[in-house]
Formats: sequence, structure tokens, C-alpha cells
Amino acid sequence: MTAMPSDGAMPAPDHGTGEPGLTALIGRLIDDSRSVVSAEVTLYKAKASERIAAYKSAIVFFAAAGILALAALVALLVGLIGALATLVGPLAATLIVVAVVLVIAAVLAVIGRGKLAAPEVSQ
Repeated sequence: MTAMPSDGAMPAPDHGTGEPGLTALIGRLIDDSRSVVSAEVTLYKAKASERIAAYKSAIVFFAAAGILALAALVALLVGLIGALATLVGPLAATLIVVAVVLVIAAVLAVIGRGKLAAPEVSQ
């Protein structure tokens, strides 16, 4: 009598050669392929989760840096208004600083729009 495999499947007849039949080998190949694919999917999920966690941490630090840089810019502009106020008065100083900042913002916006324009394809 032939011993039963540990997975409970019936062994294929070996026709006296002592080796499993072709159908048994194909069945094992399919089972092993499923196991490999499942392991690969699990591995990629773990890698993706690890990368996402690292990116979340980086995003938090970049956001904090951006907020602090914006606060520094506001402080600089307020200081500039204060310095100019002694020369031209507070209202004029505010208008001058706002006008200069808006001109800089407009130039940056035009440059950004130019970067978004579709590149021309040379033929």
C-alpha cells in the first residue's frame, strides 16, 4: 500500500518507477506557484507600507519647514514695512511692500505657467 502525502492528496500512480506521475508534478507546480505569488504579494505590501510610513514622516517635516519659512517671510515683510514707515509713513510703506511682493508673485506665476505649457514637438 502507498503512503498518503501529508497534504491529504491522493498520490498519483507511479507505474513502478518510484516517482510521482505527471499530473501530481503539475499539481505540485501549481500549488508552489500559488505560494510564491502569495509570498511576493505579501513582500511587496510590506515594502509599500514601509515606504509610505517613511514618506509620511518626511511630509510632516517638510510641512513644518514650510510653515516656519512662511512665518519668517511674514516677519521679514513686517520688519520691512516698519523700517520703511520711518521714511515714508506707515500707509505708504505698507503699499510699497505689498506692491513689490505682488510683482514678484506675478513674475513667479508667469514663469510657472510657462513651465506648465505643453512642450512643442519638433518634427
